[in-house]
Amino acid sequence: MQYDVLVIGGGVNGAGIARDLSGRGLSVCLVEKGDLAQATSSSSSKLIHGGLRYLEHYEFRLVREALGEREVLLRTAPHIIWPMRFVLPHRPEMRPRWLIRAGLFLYDHLAKRVSLPRHEAFRTAGNARASALKPGITHAFAYSDAWVEDSRLVLLNALDAARRGAAIHTRTAFTAATRGADGWEAELAPDGGAPFRVSARAVVNAAGPWVQQALDAAHAPKPGSVRLIRGSHIVLPRLYEGDHAFILQNDDRRVVFVIPYEGKYSLVGTTDVPHEGDPGKAVCTPEEAGYLCAAVNRQFRRQVTPADMVWSYSGVRPLFDDGAEDPSAVTRDYVLKLDASGAPLLSVYGGKITTFRRLAEEAADKVAAALGAARPAWTAEAKLPGGDLKGYPLDLFEAETARANPWLPEEWVPRLVRTHGGELLQVLGDAQHVDDLGRHYGAGLTEREVEHMIRHEWARSADDILWRRTKLGLHMDEAGQRALRERMGG
Repeated sequence: MQYDVLVIGGGVNGAGIARDLSGRGLSVCLVEKGDLAQATSSSSSKLIHGGLRYLEHYEFRLVREALGEREVLLRTAPHIIWPMRFVLPHRPEMRPRWLIRAGLFLYDHLAKRVSLPRHEAFRTAGNARASALKPGITHAFAYSDAWVEDSRLVLLNALDAARRGAAIHTRTAFTAATRGADGWEAELAPDGGAPFRVSARAVVNAAGPWVQQALDAAHAPKPGSVRLIRGSHIVLPRLYEGDHAFILQNDDRRVVFVIPYEGKYSLVGTTDVPHEGDPGKAVCTPEEAGYLCAAVNRQFRRQVTPADMVWSYSGVRPLFDDGAEDPSAVTRDYVLKLDASGAPLLSVYGGKITTFRRLAEEAADKVAAALGAARPAWTAEAKLPGGDLKGYPLDLFEAETARANPWLPEEWVPRLVRTHGGELLQVLGDAQHVDDLGRHYGAGLTEREVEHMIRHEWARSADDILWRRTKLGLHMDEAGQRALRERMGG
């Protein structure tokens, strides 16, 4: 097969680039050695945010761009991205109040703020939002950012790319490539299948933590160094009531988030430690779990230990090596390196989930120009699949969905809407009764939805469904998970 562009990597950057290029009329092949979003892109803090702490490192351009993208993404994917209010307890020994006020003022004004309220300062006494905090904390601030279902964000970009003509090959490894003056010949190896070759006029290396290995396979020089930084998260039983999150100043001057998660849990993260070894085998170490629990215990009334964890996950961020000694100070900005010594090769370093669309737009600009096929950018106004809620805000769309489908169990509706958005009716099909949805595996997952994820969302295993297409692995009992694994063939 012949394509204009071969994209290596099915994380958020690769999927975003494939979508953007496909929408510009270029033929695209995306190849991912595992499942979509299987590594870093499903292991984030799940926030769409400007990065308040990056202001201390004077990364004003990154924060401004991220804040602008926050508005774009809230508008284009409202079913998987929604506003969240954050409480920042004040610790006088860490940062003075005037400095926090100044930072939050900048945060409110660095980019146009349309949908989110500005920050506020408040006393904690008698304030329900601060009831989880220790009594010695007397002042706090509140500001707004947003939450994202990270792995579904990747999926929706890949889905939109496929609808615009892209070929998406999951569980297919990029093993080698030969470069000519006018194009590339690449060898791809699918799981359990025979290797095959594709031709492409250009290659985009968006392999994330494996960006350097992909360059080796392409016999291409490395245009920069990468720092692999592990970020681990733990999931605890819900620590407090309310739908607000906390951003805690830690003793090492880092911040730790505590976020409402999946209804009955709290998500705590993240760490920043150098990673060695296979990025695909990153796990939360006992030391990291202890670090995160200690950050909570310093400021929360409720004390926790690693024994309280119900789940943990780790992702490895492939940051561009800017020479910073402190892992937390290494830039989160992205760097794009275009090698035009032969057929174009663009390598992607770094980046954060919030700015993936701008990264993809800039990457598509560079690749399209190198191919003599420059076309206008388009993704800033285009909704992702499911993002059209017929003019309703998310909560009213949920209510309308329940009203229009009275046979659908009421407790299932929020999860289904926040998974499929405006395309939920395509999942339900002609069902008029819950029995029409087929076998119920538990936690609201039915055979009809499983079939949809297999046919349209590249799901191949139970884990694809339980931990990436959804987070039902936290809610479904062992019998249901076992039945799904049998259904998916292991």
